[in-house]
Amino acid sequence: MTRIYVKLIGSVLLWGGTWVAGRVLGRSMGPFSSAFLRFALASVFLVFLTARIEGRIPKLTRANLPWLLLLAATGILSYNVLFFAGLQRIPAGRASLISASIPAVVALFSGLLFKEAFTLSKVAGIGIAFTGVSVIVSGGNPLALAARPPSTGDLCIFGCVLTWAAYTLAGKKAMEQVPPFASVTWSCLLGAAMLLPLALAHDLLRDMATAGPGAWALLLFFGFLATGFGFSWYYEGVQAIGPTRAGIFINLVPVLAVLLGWLLLGEPLSPSLATGGCCVLLGVWLTNRRPREKKS
Repeated sequence: MTRIYVKLIGSVLLWGGTWVAGRVLGRSMGPFSSAFLRFALASVFLVFLTARIEGRIPKLTRANLPWLLLLAATGILSYNVLFFAGLQRIPAGRASLISASIPAVVALFSGLLFKEAFTLSKVAGIGIAFTGVSVIVSGGNPLALAARPPSTGDLCIFGCVLTWAAYTLAGKKAMEQVPPFASVTWSCLLGAAMLLPLALAHDLLRDMATAGPGAWALLLFFGFLATGFGFSWYYEGVQAIGPTRAGIFINLVPVLAVLLGWLLLGEPLSPSLATGGCCVLLGVWLTNRRPREKKS
């Protein structure tokens, strides 16, 4: 069991590092090129991993193709272009704390679309998480957003939140027909195919020719470590200890991203960032909190 927890912590460290790595990579490569190369590399790794774990990669069918295309369009194409574009404009820690509101957004749309119950704890959590995001974006004064709208970088990360929420909700349907690892693998393959023409139109060949060793090292980190090993270790944890206990580790990702941004990039730790981040994490905890069962 200790090995499982070590792997879960490893996946969290890798995912926390993606925010800093994306910030650095954005200095030498455009968002379309970064996103395509990340998932081209990840797809190679995941094809072999899925074949080893599940025995084979399920074929595309008329029934599962629309859902897998939706996963690719939301979680791979849209999310990652917005991810890299946002990190070109705002600090890694700030971006990661905004994205930490994803579980609250998923809970909101699960209630609206799938009629999941809105408990008092869930409603309070969603409200607190959104308040935390407004504190982060406004620099400590949410009322100022009426006069000064969010920056382009903030809007890109908001887009990440919405597209990942859509990916998560679509995944519930997709995984009724395709196993989890195969869903991730096919979404990466299809997403990379969608990204290729866009990347070519946005200087992919030039970016590849001018990228230095550092940029390629970061792409290998994204493709093999953060995506390949990160996903596989996390799914091992889900299988061993269940999604609820494994999911707790995800809350550490933005905390690690803030610390790594401070340590490696010298990003400031402002009071508004700390206050807003605590609100987001508290809101997410309340949103996912299960009500206690009444004793009979």
